[in-house]
Amino acid sequence: MIRPELLAPAGDLPRLKTAVHFGADAVYIGGKKFSLRSRASNFDLADIEEGVKYAHSHQAKLYVTVNMIPHQEDLEGLHDYLKALDQIGVDAVIVASLYIAQVARKISQRMEVHLSTQQSSANIETLNFYKAMGVDRVVLARECSLEDIRQIVEGQSLPIEVFIHGGMCVNISGRCTLSNYMTLRDANRGGCAQSCRWKYFCLDEENQPVHDENTLFSMSSKDLNATFVLSDLISLGVSSLKIEGRMKSEYYLATVVGAYRRLIDDLLSGKNEKECVELCNLQLAKAENRETFDGFFLKKPSAKGHLYDKNGTGITQEFLATVISYDALSQMATIEVRNHFSKGWLCEAFGPKTNHLQFTVT
Repeated sequence: MIRPELLAPAGDLPRLKTAVHFGADAVYIGGKKFSLRSRASNFDLADIEEGVKYAHSHQAKLYVTVNMIPHQEDLEGLHDYLKALDQIGVDAVIVASLYIAQVARKISQRMEVHLSTQQSSANIETLNFYKAMGVDRVVLARECSLEDIRQIVEGQSLPIEVFIHGGMCVNISGRCTLSNYMTLRDANRGGCAQSCRWKYFCLDEENQPVHDENTLFSMSSKDLNATFVLSDLISLGVSSLKIEGRMKSEYYLATVVGAYRRLIDDLLSGKNEKECVELCNLQLAKAENRETFDGFFLKKPSAKGHLYDKNGTGITQEFLATVISYDALSQMATIEVRNHFSKGWLCEAFGPKTNHLQFTVT
């Protein structure tokens, strides 16, 4: 089997470094302009340049999302921005607008153009069309099944990227206008208010409450978890396995990226798949805050794929600190505290190449 790229998100430089440190082959980030996830910290050009240098020094790649659906007033400065990204050394831009894809291709033959999942690409003919435009990679629609992916990989030559973990949009590949209607914030221009995850008090046709205050209605999806089909995706020849979550914490990235890094490597080395997947999910559970399911890979999701009356499962661990340095001789670590903790707490330390070490605070 060919080793696929593990692609991780990052909302700022510390999270970028965490993703690379824990095994990401590539990281995707958003700039201050032309990107969705406007509530993420995001990167200015100086940050992007530092991110490129850090990623490249660790044999990783850096991609920048330029994935908003622009209105006329949004286009000012686009050409200069894309040119700056190319000069900085960004490896690829992820775009949703075909016009932005065209501009990026004209500016640079070095910097790759990756087409976002927002284009809902789900068939061979569509990918052939994008290839003729100069697109280098396509992120498939989340609605694709394993059989769809097999046909697409075998039927054309563009590298394929597939989401394997994280939040799922309740609409088709992120083409949602609910936020526009509820809050006047345009999801496709970076302003998604995640209205689908709100809790709603529902009334029936007689104006009587359907739910009580403890079971308010929500219409959002469970999060994606592809661990159970990861070996299939690798066998099919998917080029890039993508984790969602540019607004997630350093702890989340360390846990999720590290778990998938180990799972991919273990599967490629021929270890027992069932045992590897079970171990991976034990680690993932430490960072998850919503229930997960396997998306569209095996079949169209039923009602069990939705979070109707709850949004969380309760994270089993809290993020306490990051290790800045460790002296093996004295067995002393310097940490940067991120949360309170007390004597007697059971804690766990982990790194990209170390087993999870449990200890009690004394």
